[in-house]
Amino acid sequence: MADLIWLIPAFPAIGFLINGLLGIRFPKTLTAWVACLSVIASFAVSATIFVQFLQLAPESRVFEKTVFDWIVSGSFKTQIGFRIDALSIIMCLVVSGVGSLIHIYSAGYMHDDPGFRRYFCYLNLFVFMMLTLVTGDNVLLMFVGWEGVGLCSYLLIGFWYEKDSASNAGKKAFIVNRIGDFGFLLGVFTLVGALGAAGVWTLKFSELQANVHLLGPGLATIITLLFFVGATGKSAQIPLYVWLPDAMEGPTPVSSLIHAATMVTAGVYMIARLNFLYALAPTTLLVVTVVGLLTAFFAATIGCAQYDIKRVLAYSTVSQLGYMFVGVGAGAYAAGIFHLMTHAFFKGLLFLAAGSVMHAMSGELDMRKMGGLRKKIPITYWTTLIACLAIAGVPGLSGFFSKDEILWMAFSRYNSFWFWALGAVTAGLTAFYMFRMFFNTFHGECRASEEVKHHIHESPKVMTIPLMILAVLSIIGGYVGVPHLLGGANHIEKWLEPVCGHHAAAAHASGFGLVSTAFASAAEGHAAESSAEMQLMIGAIIIGFLGIFIAWLFYMKNPNIPKRFVEKFHGLFTLVHNKYFVDELYGFIFVKGLLKLGKVCKDFFDETIIDGIINGIAAALSGIGSLIRKIQSGYVQGYAFAIIFGAIIVIGYLISRIL
Repeated sequence: MADLIWLIPAFPAIGFLINGLLGIRFPKTLTAWVACLSVIASFAVSATIFVQFLQLAPESRVFEKTVFDWIVSGSFKTQIGFRIDALSIIMCLVVSGVGSLIHIYSAGYMHDDPGFRRYFCYLNLFVFMMLTLVTGDNVLLMFVGWEGVGLCSYLLIGFWYEKDSASNAGKKAFIVNRIGDFGFLLGVFTLVGALGAAGVWTLKFSELQANVHLLGPGLATIITLLFFVGATGKSAQIPLYVWLPDAMEGPTPVSSLIHAATMVTAGVYMIARLNFLYALAPTTLLVVTVVGLLTAFFAATIGCAQYDIKRVLAYSTVSQLGYMFVGVGAGAYAAGIFHLMTHAFFKGLLFLAAGSVMHAMSGELDMRKMGGLRKKIPITYWTTLIACLAIAGVPGLSGFFSKDEILWMAFSRYNSFWFWALGAVTAGLTAFYMFRMFFNTFHGECRASEEVKHHIHESPKVMTIPLMILAVLSIIGGYVGVPHLLGGANHIEKWLEPVCGHHAAAAHASGFGLVSTAFASAAEGHAAESSAEMQLMIGAIIIGFLGIFIAWLFYMKNPNIPKRFVEKFHGLFTLVHNKYFVDELYGFIFVKGLLKLGKVCKDFFDETIIDGIINGIAAALSGIGSLIRKIQSGYVQGYAFAIIFGAIIVIGYLISRIL
C-alpha cells in the first residue's frame, strides 16, 4: 500500500485535469461523474489503507513514499514525498469522504448554473490541494497544499464574480490569508536557520522530530508562535477570522467544503502534526488555548444576533474551530482532531441542509422570511434537527463526546475552572443560536411571500441522500471516542497515540506550573479525577439544555420576548448584530490607512520625487536640444557660411602652427 499513497491526492488532480482540458466537450452529467468519481477513488484508497492499518501494530502504522528530489541546494534537500500515519489517514478519510458527499450534492445543487464545469474543476483542485497538505511528508509540501487551498478558496468564494460582493469576499479571504501565511513562512525560515546552524538541513517531519532536541525553548516558542499566526489566518481565529463569514458569498456546497472538511481545519492539523515542536513551547500552547477560547466565545455571541442562515453557520464554524484550538492548545491533540472529525459531519450537514432550505425557498437566506417548513421539506427538517442536536452537545450524539473531551482537557491540563466555564458558556450559546435558527426556519407560520410558498418543495435525492448519510455519521461518529468515564475505550486517542500521545503527556507535565500536581500524578481511573470529570460533564450538559430551552422559550413559546429584548437592549443588539464593528474598524485602520499611505507614496514619492527626477532630466535635455536646433536653420547660405568660416579657422590654425 505504500506505493499507492500518492494516488490519494492524485485522483482529484486527474479529475481536475480531465474536466479542465476536455470538459468543454462533455455534457454536464459526465463532468459531474468525473469529478465525483475522482474524489470517491481517493476515499477508496484511504479506506483500503485504513483497513490495512487496523491489521498492523500501532508502531507500524506509517507508510512513506518519496517520489523524487524537489529542492537540492548545498546541504539542504527536500523531496516530493508522502506520509500516511494514524493522523493523516483520519484527515484523508474526512476530507475525501465528506468531500465526496459534497461533490454528489453539488451535482444537483449546481445543475442549472452556467459555470457548472468550472465549478467542479475548482472543487477537484481544492480537494487535491487539501489532500496534498495532509499527506505531504515535509513542511514545504504541506505549505504547497496550504497555499493551494488558499488559492482555491479565492476562486470558489468569488465563483459568482459578476457580483461585487462575491469578488470582494474572495479578495478579502485571499489577502487575510496572505497575512497569516507570511507568519507561517517566517516560521519555516526560522526553523531552517535554527536547525541549519546545528548542521541539520531538512524539513521532513520524521527528521525534524528526531532532531527537535537541538532547538531551545526560546527558539521553539518563536517558531511555534509564527506557525500559529499562519493558523489564525487559515483557521479563522482572532484576529484574522474576518474573512470566513464573508466566504458565504460562494455557492453553499463550497461553504460546506471550506467550513467543514478542508481549508479551515488546516491550522488544527498543522499544530497536531508539529506536536513535537509545540511540546517544547508551553507558552505557545497557552496562547493557542486562550486565543481559541476567546474566539469560540466571541464568535458564538455574534451568531446569536444574525438573521442570515448561512452567516449563523459561519460564525458557528469560527466558534467550533476555537474549540479545536483549545483541545490542541491543552496538549490534547487527539481531542482536537476528534472534534475536527465530528464537526466535519454535523457542520457539513448543516451547510448542505441550509442549501436544501435555500433550494426550497428560491434562494432566500433571511430566517425572518422562513418558518413552517417542517412538513414541506421533511428530510431536510429531520437531518437538520440531528445536526443541531449534535453541535449542541446533546448526550449520545457525536458533538457531545468530542466537545466534552475538550472541555475536560482544558480544565485538567491547566487546572483552571475559568477555562472550562468560558467553554461551557460558549457551548450554551451554541445550543441557543442553533435552535434559534432551527425554530425560526422550520416551525411557526411560514413568513415567505405567496410566490415563494407556491414553489416550496423537498430537494432531489442527489441532494437528500448526502444529508441522510451525514446525519447518520453525526449520530454515530462520536462513538470512536467514548471516554473511559462512560465505560468507553476512547479509541481515537489510542489510535493517535503513536503520533502525538506521548507529546501530549509532555505538554501536560511542563505547562508553566499551571497544571496541578494532583491531576498530573493521578492515575486514569483515580476517584477524585473521575468525580470532577463527571461533575463538569453534567454541568456542561445542563448548560447546553438550558440554551435549547431558552431558544424554545424565545422563538416557540413566546416569540414576543426577542422583540422586547431588542427594543430594551437596542444598543447592545446593534453592536452584536453588526459584529462589534470589527470589519469597520479594520477597514478604517488598515484598509483606509493603507490607501492613504499608498496615496502619499503616489503623490510624493512617485509623482514628486521619481517623476520629478525623470521629468527634470527630460526637460533639461529638451532645453539643450532647443538651443542646439537653432543652428539647424535649413538655409543653404547659412550652411555655406559656416563651412567657409570653419575652413578659415582650420587654415588659420595650421598657418599659426607653421609660423
